[in-house]
Amino acid sequence: MSRRSGILEFAVLGLLREAPMHGYELRKRLNTSLGIFRAFSYGTLYPCLKTLVANGWLIEEPGSAPEDALAASLSGRRAKIVYRLTAEGKEHFEELLSHTGPDSWEDEHFAARFAFFGQTEREVRMRVLEGRRSRLEERLEKMRASLARTRERLDDYTLELQRHGMESVEREVRWLNELIESERAGRDQRRSGSESPAGPAEQHNTSGETGGLPRHGGSTRPDPSDDTTK
Repeated sequence: MSRRSGILEFAVLGLLREAPMHGYELRKRLNTSLGIFRAFSYGTLYPCLKTLVANGWLIEEPGSAPEDALAASLSGRRAKIVYRLTAEGKEHFEELLSHTGPDSWEDEHFAARFAFFGQTEREVRMRVLEGRRSRLEERLEKMRASLARTRERLDDYTLELQRHGMESVEREVRWLNELIESERAGRDQRRSGSESPAGPAEQHNTSGETGGLPRHGGSTRPDPSDDTTK
């Protein structure tokens, strides 16, 4: 399995964990919610769905809406197939969510993993975020060293492009630092809450199982799949 197809399978399983969908709905969600799949086609999605069905992680069901059956009878076309996650598929997706190896830090895979952080345990989120930060810090160091060696030989526009790439990486590192600090603060809050009595609302807020995103008015996070960070 290629890395690209593995990311797509992960994203499809994650979306179908939320609700069953047919192919068009899945493609729309992948395009709009997960920008890393902006350019992919039905020719990529449907072989992936067939593979997931063959593995027992999805099942195919006919569209249940009455208008689907009527439209199919009038047009001679089959009703749309709805894809539903099986118990085995849910278990497989949860296993994938727990992975924290180097692949989860790479540009495209990290973007997909981050999109499902709301379903990921806090400690796993922390390991993925810290791994991503470490990878980008290594990349930034190499970019700085390369720029120092070649600065005198670059024209103004090429130099500006190099600086833009470095600024993009630096911006994402700052964003990751904020996320990591927020996750740590939530973890510390949960620990302190377990040491002292707390009301129902406080117990819910310190559970540590939901996302711990920093809240900044008007701020936007960098796109981890931005080409300038590669």
